[in-house]
Amino acid sequence: MTSHRWILTVCFLLASVFGAGESMSTVEVQKYTCRMFGSGVMQPFNSSGFYVRSSCPFTLTRFTHNRVDCDITVRRGDSGLLAQVEIIVNKIRTVVQSGSILVEKKSVSLPYDHTYQHIFQYGTYTRLRSSLLPLSVTWHSVPGGIDVVRCTRTFLEFEKTFHSAKQLIAESVIPEETCQTRDPIFALNLLCRLFFSYTLDCLQARTPHYIRLCEENIYSYESSKYIACAFFNEVVQQCGNDSYIWTMWRTVTRCDPPSCPGDLVHVEQGTAFVPSCSNPNPGFSNQDLTSSCVCPKGTVVNDRAGGFHCVNVSNCPCVFAGRSYFPGDTRSTKCQSCVCEGGRWRCSKNVCPARCLIEGQFVTTFDGKQYALPGKCTYVASQGLKWTITIQFSEKHVSLKTAVLQLFKESAYALVFWQSSLYVQVQTSFGLKMQVQMFPELQFFITPPTNHTSIMSGLCGNSNDDTTDDFTTSSGIIENSPQPFAWSWSVGTCALNIPKICSSADNEIFADEKCSVLNDPTGIFAKCHGHIPADQFHTACVQRTCNCGNNLQQCLCVALGSYAKACAILGVAVGDWRKASNCTLKCQNNQEFFYDVPACNHTCRSLSGHDPRCRLDDTPAEGCGCPEGTHLNQGQVCSPKAECECHHLGGTTPPGPVVVDGLQCICKNGELLCSKDCGCMNGKVCVHCSEYAVNTAQKTCDSLSKPLGVSVTCESGCHCPHGQYEDHHGNCVFLDNCTCVYSGKVFRAGQHVKTNCKKCICGQGQWHCNDEPCPGKCQVYGNGHYQTFDSKWYRFNGHCQYTLVEDYCGNENGSFSVRVESVPCCDEALTCSRSIVLDLQGTVTLTLSDMKVTRRIQKGRTLQAHSLYTTHTVGLYIIISVPNSGITLIWDKHTRITIELHPNWRNRVCGLCGNFDSSEVNDLQISGSAVVSSPLTFGNSWKAATPPCSDVTTEIFPCERNSYCSAWAQRRCMIITSDTFKDCHLKVDPEPYYHACVQESCSCEFEGKFLGFCTAVAAYAEACSDQDVCVKWRTPDLCPVYCDYYNKQGQCSWHYEACGEMLTCSKVDYFTHKLEGCYPRCPKDAPYFDENTGECTKLKNCTCFFNGTILQPGTVVMIESNTCPCENGTVNCQLTPTAPPTTPPPITTASTSSIIPATFTTETTVPSTTPATTSDIATTETWSTVPSATTTPLTTTTNASTTTETWSTVPSTTTTPLTNATTETWSTVPSTTTTPLTTTTNVQLDSGHHHTTDDHYQCLNYY
Repeated sequence: MTSHRWILTVCFLLASVFGAGESMSTVEVQKYTCRMFGSGVMQPFNSSGFYVRSSCPFTLTRFTHNRVDCDITVRRGDSGLLAQVEIIVNKIRTVVQSGSILVEKKSVSLPYDHTYQHIFQYGTYTRLRSSLLPLSVTWHSVPGGIDVVRCTRTFLEFEKTFHSAKQLIAESVIPEETCQTRDPIFALNLLCRLFFSYTLDCLQARTPHYIRLCEENIYSYESSKYIACAFFNEVVQQCGNDSYIWTMWRTVTRCDPPSCPGDLVHVEQGTAFVPSCSNPNPGFSNQDLTSSCVCPKGTVVNDRAGGFHCVNVSNCPCVFAGRSYFPGDTRSTKCQSCVCEGGRWRCSKNVCPARCLIEGQFVTTFDGKQYALPGKCTYVASQGLKWTITIQFSEKHVSLKTAVLQLFKESAYALVFWQSSLYVQVQTSFGLKMQVQMFPELQFFITPPTNHTSIMSGLCGNSNDDTTDDFTTSSGIIENSPQPFAWSWSVGTCALNIPKICSSADNEIFADEKCSVLNDPTGIFAKCHGHIPADQFHTACVQRTCNCGNNLQQCLCVALGSYAKACAILGVAVGDWRKASNCTLKCQNNQEFFYDVPACNHTCRSLSGHDPRCRLDDTPAEGCGCPEGTHLNQGQVCSPKAECECHHLGGTTPPGPVVVDGLQCICKNGELLCSKDCGCMNGKVCVHCSEYAVNTAQKTCDSLSKPLGVSVTCESGCHCPHGQYEDHHGNCVFLDNCTCVYSGKVFRAGQHVKTNCKKCICGQGQWHCNDEPCPGKCQVYGNGHYQTFDSKWYRFNGHCQYTLVEDYCGNENGSFSVRVESVPCCDEALTCSRSIVLDLQGTVTLTLSDMKVTRRIQKGRTLQAHSLYTTHTVGLYIIISVPNSGITLIWDKHTRITIELHPNWRNRVCGLCGNFDSSEVNDLQISGSAVVSSPLTFGNSWKAATPPCSDVTTEIFPCERNSYCSAWAQRRCMIITSDTFKDCHLKVDPEPYYHACVQESCSCEFEGKFLGFCTAVAAYAEACSDQDVCVKWRTPDLCPVYCDYYNKQGQCSWHYEACGEMLTCSKVDYFTHKLEGCYPRCPKDAPYFDENTGECTKLKNCTCFFNGTILQPGTVVMIESNTCPCENGTVNCQLTPTAPPTTPPPITTASTSSIIPATFTTETTVPSTTPATTSDIATTETWSTVPSATTTPLTTTTNASTTTETWSTVPSTTTTPLTNATTETWSTVPSTTTTPLTTTTNVQLDSGHHHTTDDHYQCLNYY
């Protein structure tokens, strides 16, 4: 055997310190550890411990796993302690020596996080954990060196070969000219003899061997307390805390406990990761007990301040934007105030009014949903019972041309005035406000009336704090894509689309360069990054500038100004951004530029009457204005008050005496002073009125849900007779027969549609919808592309383990947690897979990684009568379902994870998936409960407690690092926006999926490029499938799936399905998860696929899977004296009212007999190609978000043998999602129809992948 092969055997077939073993109850997945400690004691797996007396370097392990190389060597110094430990994983070299840690020759501090590895404090030890290998290296540093190093990993199939100590030493020592390897020397040592006199209960007959090792270890190092104590400590850890020596070994050996910093105290067995202010209850860490420094009971370490001080949780400080706050401290913004309580922020409700922003083609609704308009049309921006706001785009440029405000009530009026040289303010009598940027482009900022919530509609939504219904069309149904939603609110013909890519290469270069100032961490806008993320503004800036006309600089300045204004709304002044960006404005005459123009009483007109600007509580307006002490006159010149003209109903008059309406007056300081008023009596005042024409009636079904037109008379053309309307087919029908439109499809009156958790019926040209229970769905894939339960998209690609979703929110006790961690490709900047950990009720932990599922059941947990969870392989995916809790996890075995939650979880979860409250605005809620604007800050706050890791400070995504690959990525990803998916575009907005695809495909590393691309396209295809649009996009050349692999010789049962549906034994109904992948096509006389046997069969011949055992049909399971036979693929229990406890007898089947213990600890691997269903029992269950863990003994007996008719296929498992028999009450949401009154008022504002060749295509089912 070569040295390399021996090294593999020594280092990874290691059970424990002295061979007793650290294995679990199953052999599929075990942990093995080899140790080197003291002055040379080596403990491999396959032989007794031995002593190595050598000053030469020593190979601890060297192996290759999944094409990743690992090499760990150690070197001992003159003191007997290890002087150096060198760890090389995937060519990354880590050296531990002289109390320091060097990674690639650079000193690092803890915790240290790299894409390939993490180094952190583990109790009193230090640990390196590899992200590429199932490997961890743990060491303990003392003055002068390292007294113990441990190498631990999981190893599945090991070679049981045994070697002598001499052979092991000869094969692992690395000879050098100046080093020597000699035979061990020992002498009688009284301390060794005394110590082992206390260990007879533990070591028994092995005591002489340990005494020999002890004396060899101490020989010539009697003066070193660290060498002796390291040996004694390892023996004590082997004996465990139930041994006689446990509590007294330090007294016997006079070994001092490790010193602890600050208020921490040492314990022999404590948590490896100490509770802290950041995480006072690390309940889902599965952490080992080890020698540790901990806080006194009832306190946590204040990790938000130096000194390792222990405090009560109530005294923990809070952190926001890098600043610490003491308990009781408050922080406030213009919209919200928060108080620090027990290390968490308790924040008030956001008090800022809702505001809709229309900036070019980009719209932000009242509830905060952002999207882009599809074409240069006339749209209804917003409408209510009293008003309608329409906007019209220019046909030449992507900019607004006109805006019209219509008022439909005689008593309603609007006040319009200039707020600055750039902005016009519109205020209505019923509370509607508009701030309009007039120059250089029209942009709108609309504030709705406070009492009109939920009765508004249009592009701006309804302002009900629910972003899920913001895409409600003019006919009352909710669309998923902004395109059909926006079309529904268009008025008149609209044929000009807004381009989504740059129209000019030169424009693109200019836009990329100039817009980058928004993301510059040291630039003029950096001050606002902590309040508002600049990514979306940067994207809008590039698109607006790219598609600009000739004046690129002007378009750039408008886009930059949008971000500056958003910051100003929150009270964040970014500084003189116009000067820094070459966007300065030249003011007329002697006016001056202000970022917040002082408007109140700064015009000559304001001196003649009340100035409406003085009552403004709207956002700041920049522009030109007059300096303090001067007023703007009719000639747009700033003049002293004494030179101001006076304004009155008849016009203006210069300063001095004047006759007005026959009255003698004087104009002084802008005020007209007359002897009498204008003739009003009895307290009446002068009023000036204007009348506007009323619109004619509408004559199409489509117009019934749209506002009135502007013209007074009917428009020329063909119209339907009185009482009839033109439907969407061009026919004239009565009102009750009017058609409706959804996602571009026409529906007749009375037809139903189910969409977005609503059931809608078409009536009188409008959709009338009732709410249905709405499950939540969150997904993450690739290099950190997240879509929350509330449909917010963001990017975050941290290198630690993070909480994806949990119900341990605030201080509440929870029942589940899902944590994720990225596994890198060969290119460290890319993610090739994800490791997922699902903890259920603190008793069962499922780990999904390396394309398999590993189960770990905590000590003390007993078998349950009812299945806590089920595991299935469906197509390309693994599905974990927790039916009693309404939790479903779907994993593509690579980077994509989808979490689905029952509606009962609404507003009860937290994590990177958001809070599931229907509003995406507050989804970036950090673990301290405050809402932040930066995805980076948000992601860092959800780091899992164990192991600790550092914050991500900067993120460079693939397209930013490999910009030269973007052309390839854009060309490939255009499949999402192409005709391949055209039937889906109106149902699922392709834009976020396209942008995610480009980012995923921007790699020059072969593996990451195609994996990222295929995953991104598959994500969009599944979203389409959810909307009943099945797209067969894969081809032999594009992300192929080879299903013929599963077919046996001469068979053709397995085929690729883009949206797979099938009958299974465990669930006799078709799946609602129509997931793509390889599926068997079962014959009609055996239509059910048995997931346990991998065969097609009849329902009566289906097997059952219960508590890890496959049961043949007819097998009876006794649970608490209840008879539970296996019938039709499920264990059906006939419950008995009262039944005495029974002792668990063995499970008996036709071929095996075994005993299942009532209490056990196990870690089991469930490969993706084998049955993985834990159990299915048909019982009546009461919904519970925290299922009870019923402990039941189990017996099974086999009835008469059963003949099973089967059609052989390949093992695979399938599943169906949770179905709940619940009674739902429909709540009707009436639609609102605007009817014109006698008078209307109009206010108009105008602007002055990798293909692999395979010849075995028997069934042509390769994609």
